[in-house]
Amino acid sequence: MAKKLCIKTYGCQMNVYDSGRMADLLAPLGYATTDEAAEADLVILNTCHIREKAGEKVYSDVGRLRNLRAERMAAGGAPLTIAVAGCTAQAEGEEIMRRAPAVDLVVGPQAYHRLPELIARAHRSKGEALDTEFPAESKFDHLPQQSRVEGTAAFLTIQEGCDKFCTFCVVPYTRGAETSRPVAAVLAEAAHLARLGAQEITLLGQNVNAYHGEAPEGGAPWSLGRLAHALAEVPGIARIRYTTSHPRDMDDELIAAHGTLPALMPFLHLPVQSGADRILEAMNRRHTADDYRRLVERLRQARPDLALSSDFIVGFPGESEKEFQATLDLAAEIGFAQAYSFKYSPRPGTPASMMADSLSEDVKSERLARLQAVIADGQRRFNDACVGRTMPVLFDRPGRHEGQLIGRSPYMQAVHAEVPAALSGRILDVTIESAHPNSLGGRLAADPAEAAA
Repeated sequence: MAKKLCIKTYGCQMNVYDSGRMADLLAPLGYATTDEAAEADLVILNTCHIREKAGEKVYSDVGRLRNLRAERMAAGGAPLTIAVAGCTAQAEGEEIMRRAPAVDLVVGPQAYHRLPELIARAHRSKGEALDTEFPAESKFDHLPQQSRVEGTAAFLTIQEGCDKFCTFCVVPYTRGAETSRPVAAVLAEAAHLARLGAQEITLLGQNVNAYHGEAPEGGAPWSLGRLAHALAEVPGIARIRYTTSHPRDMDDELIAAHGTLPALMPFLHLPVQSGADRILEAMNRRHTADDYRRLVERLRQARPDLALSSDFIVGFPGESEKEFQATLDLAAEIGFAQAYSFKYSPRPGTPASMMADSLSEDVKSERLARLQAVIADGQRRFNDACVGRTMPVLFDRPGRHEGQLIGRSPYMQAVHAEVPAALSGRILDVTIESAHPNSLGGRLAADPAEAAA
């Protein structure tokens, strides 16, 4: 019988991509995937080190798996191998092995291609397999092609690591220095994903717009803007997105691409973190609030219908009420279609973790609530402004009601409409008739029979 593999994925889209590649890598070893840890022979916790208390969640899950293994062994069942992967594994590998002896192996993000070897080693000597080194060779040179695409959209990692060293962030320590995949490898994977049914691809990287991939025939490395143009020529690829970006790496070529490349969706995630210059400097963001405003203005000049999302950190060490107000002002001024906001929490080993954190949790919580109210107002205004517009929607899943499908607008909104099931997987023009906090409702702009033609 096939062995069963369960991967629990925490955090970002990069981890979702990595989880899929690990499943593909282990399939030739006889591992079929399952969503149920109770059915699995191998459970991989693909962890995130960005969010608050991320490490504690991992230890809690390991504890549950340890109990599951004990119950299974007591009943004479098959053994269970427990693996911890991802950024928490990279940052706290030795501590995980010390604190959680139930873990059989720990593997960092750059060493996933070594999983078969590590699993074999774990089976030979339980609890001794640890690989959190940054290898000289790229893991992408050793991982197999993706074997499947869920629906009509797929992730494609083109860049890893970050050289920015924001003082609050662990990414440079868990993912390493910025590296970019060669253009030829990216285009080949995009063509493969299109053959599997992907019409929309999201290009991933910790600092994706710092992409500088090796050119197919030598010469200067390609930027993300040039790569986007080439990807738009791949048969079957109709939509291109990318995340996550840094304001410092939005170059002229990429800004121009937003105005000239229809396949590049008019929705950009561009984290600002704070609206106060002193806080931005303390974060080592290397841009000011006005730099960000000018960049947004240039982007909107290139693509007037562009919508933005962002990240904010509330309560960074030393943040004053006046500085927090500057963040509120920036959020209201820009008018984000959506945004993610978090209370600051220190990450061990980062420069910010050694700063005096004088703000109480109550103050941070109160400020976060105020910011989220501004963000929600911006999102509501943006959704309301969509009513009456006709926009292309990629339908890919059934809705809650019979005869209804749900798809994605160019702005990543969920859109529901009465659409025949036979049209799932199609990009169809939809006239938006209603706006909700997290979705839109509409009707097909053309008769279903015409749309199917």
